[in-house]
Amino acid sequence: MQNRQQILDMLTRILVEEFEIEAQDITPEASLYDELDLDSIDAVDLVIKLQQLTGKKIQPDEFKAVRTVDDVVSAIEGLVKQ
Repeated sequence: MQNRQQILDMLTRILVEEFEIEAQDITPEASLYDELDLDSIDAVDLVIKLQQLTGKKIQPDEFKAVRTVDDVVSAIEGLVKQ
């Protein structure tokens, strides 16, 4: 998982498979909470799944600022470069 597109593809797959979100609804600008209907428990589940896939520890404080799909991609991109 090196570039933003690969990260977006992985995230899309997670959102479709784990959260039953329609793939066409998942755009970089889509709000996780308003448009994709995730709640705080879903966000925790998403963080756990991302940690498993990246092998990196995601700090809850870092993820609190995440609002859109693109924010998640940026956060994961920063983690994998560490």
